[in-house]
Amino acid sequence: MALVRRLHANSKVNSRHLVMPYEWYRDNDLTFTLTNNTFIVAALELAAEATAAALLKAGLQATDVDFVVFTSVTGISAPSVDALLALRLGFRDDVKRMPMFGLGCVAGAAGIARVNDYLLGHPGEVGLLVSVELCSLTIQRGDDSMGNLVATGLFGDGSAAVIMVGSDRAKRMPVTGPDVIDTRSRLYPGTREVLGFNPSASGFRIVLTAGVADVIDEHFEGDVRGMLNAHELGVTDIEVWLAHPGGPRVLNSFSSALDLPDGALDVSWQSMADKGNMSSASILHVLAETLEQDKFEAGGLGLLFALGPGVCAEIVLLKWPDDAEAAR
Repeated sequence: MALVRRLHANSKVNSRHLVMPYEWYRDNDLTFTLTNNTFIVAALELAAEATAAALLKAGLQATDVDFVVFTSVTGISAPSVDALLALRLGFRDDVKRMPMFGLGCVAGAAGIARVNDYLLGHPGEVGLLVSVELCSLTIQRGDDSMGNLVATGLFGDGSAAVIMVGSDRAKRMPVTGPDVIDTRSRLYPGTREVLGFNPSASGFRIVLTAGVADVIDEHFEGDVRGMLNAHELGVTDIEVWLAHPGGPRVLNSFSSALDLPDGALDVSWQSMADKGNMSSASILHVLAETLEQDKFEAGGLGLLFALGPGVCAEIVLLKWPDDAEAAR
């Protein structure tokens, strides 16, 4: 127990949300059948709640949604949760859907990039990204590996929804957020065993190693600088940094690789302390908190990024509209 307490203290996580009461995890035989069925029911409820809130904030109706991306790595369903969500909230019957599974923590950033890709070709339409990650349902009681022990103190449950609109639709919106200027995807060879899940009779067994930070140390600076150079930008041109709170070592590696100033990742650190690592939902909560705190200035640039199984990375360059653009 002393080892577990030390590992949990080192995670820098002060509080987390669990989808079920503590007693449920203690008193049940946590088979994959039970946990996955629980996932389907709870994921639909959380997805509906997050989506309804996002639509309300954007001043839109469920029937306005043209394209939906749903992502999770902590449960599976057929029909997929996005189909159940469409029926629950009353989306149009011609809504286009793209469920994503297996991207893990990177999926929040990847989802923003893929919805943006769609909207570039459909500038008058509305896109929706929904993430539900119920990491507690992947708990493995019989796994005493270091990765699993660390995971039990780091990961939490959460959901998020993001409304994105094409450039033409944005002109008719009362409230707009930052524009996606560019995106980059990277898949690093030879890192398959660094991060992920192994399916088993008892559910998803986590693969979590110290190699994640090593991948950041080796590759991330070059990938970020390469993307910024394509826009004649440098690291110092970025005013707002939005990093997936993958853990203390991950955040420290991001800061070190890019030589970020003190406090640059404060929102990510606070998100991790308050909610833990919620896999793909975490970076979306970091984005929401950043927008809520009004971190962007008119014309300012931001960089949003995350890593996931593969190991892979997704990097998104954001720009807040300047006063002249906002007035048009």
